[in-house]
Amino acid sequence: MERLIEAEKIELVINLFGSFDENVRLIEKELDVAVINRGSEIKIGGEPENVDKAISAINRGEQIGEQEVRYVMSQVETGNEEQLEELGKDVICINSHGAPIKAKTLGQKTYLNKIKENSIVFGIGPAGTGKTYLAVAAAVNAFKNKEVSRIILTRPAIEAGESLGFLPGDMQEKVDPYLRPLYDALGEMLGYENFHKNLERGIIEVAPLAYMRGRTLDDAFIILDEAQNTTAEQMKMFLTRMGFSSHIVVTGDVTQIDLPRDKKSGLRDAEIVLKNVEGIEFVYLDERDVVRHPLVQRIVKAYERKTLERERASKHKPQTQAKNN
Repeated sequence: MERLIEAEKIELVINLFGSFDENVRLIEKELDVAVINRGSEIKIGGEPENVDKAISAINRGEQIGEQEVRYVMSQVETGNEEQLEELGKDVICINSHGAPIKAKTLGQKTYLNKIKENSIVFGIGPAGTGKTYLAVAAAVNAFKNKEVSRIILTRPAIEAGESLGFLPGDMQEKVDPYLRPLYDALGEMLGYENFHKNLERGIIEVAPLAYMRGRTLDDAFIILDEAQNTTAEQMKMFLTRMGFSSHIVVTGDVTQIDLPRDKKSGLRDAEIVLKNVEGIEFVYLDERDVVRHPLVQRIVKAYERKTLERERASKHKPQTQAKNN
């Protein structure tokens, strides 16, 4: 079977084929089809079912890379092509370079929808799933639309067992490295000059979690990043800072907890305590939502498999000892 797609814009062909035709080669390999560019037409040949899947992958017409191609094809394989058509339509905001920011996976789209619909949202998932980046984009969008009058971003200043007391400089210099990813995200979306102006005026605040204690945060979009490194007490303190006309997004990765072993993660605790509280939503992203290098997906999967193996082994071990006794 052969089908033709009329490429109304040359960008469709460029986006599809990618650098050195890497995208189209991936489609051909995964779906066992032949894709040929003939001027303003794209010709696809192969088994009818595979040709239809290839067309669904191609018809998105956006700038795509290897990760996007693999994701689209995985969703087409599971029959989610109709949902994919809606995926790229909602633009959250435009960054300082004029590029649209929007969901790249169905999980990310669900995450953004929940942020729109709820006052408090927890975004939980592995590295590279866009948890923080999309939350910052949603905050910028709410600020530009005058839904809130300020943006507050915070993180616990605990990483890999390091102590702030041993770091050089004053308190601000000590915590800046922990807050750098938030600075970078806001700078990209607002432009660094505009970002720093709003920072100086207090309209945007980027601060360690300890600075939130004792405050009431009205009319603000508040993001707590790296929440897996909060204690249960810190999480309760943070969530109760919420004031009127405010929104909170909490992001974290429960597989990367850096707290001492005798401390329970506030994010883990919140999953249990707040599970059925009205107005609070938990969104779970996974390796399918990773939008970094494809190797990151494979790394996440490998660690997940190892974690499951360890959990099974730990459950089996006491039973074995009991039998021996």
